[in-house]
Amino acid sequence: MERVVDLDEVAVVLADRARDWTSAGLDVGRVTWRDARAPWPQPLETDRDVIRDPDSVGVVISGPAEAVLSVVMFRGGWADVDFIADLDDAGCLPASDITSASDFGNRLDQWVIRAFGSCGEGR
Repeated sequence: MERVVDLDEVAVVLADRARDWTSAGLDVGRVTWRDARAPWPQPLETDRDVIRDPDSVGVVISGPAEAVLSVVMFRGGWADVDFIADLDDAGCLPASDITSASDFGNRLDQWVIRAFGSCGEGR
């Protein structure tokens, strides 16, 4: 897989925003990593040091009224973004052609607002 986005930089973006999200009352799960060199099925790891060749990094964020946002960023420049805002409002959000960790961060801010509304506005 082509390396478009530096996943270590994405992890920094996640860590920076996690403080704001937590202050806003959101619960931020541990960041998970997947190693491209690991045998199938590739396990998710929470310790970056055990990952030799990262191909994804992700996090799950939970909020009020059982709202949830799951984001997994892939080094190839796309993300899997799933949310449940409430029982009548859930789905996948478009997340392709991401060119950098900064681009990811800008989109992430919008995904958090989409899932959690005003309590997700930390930046």
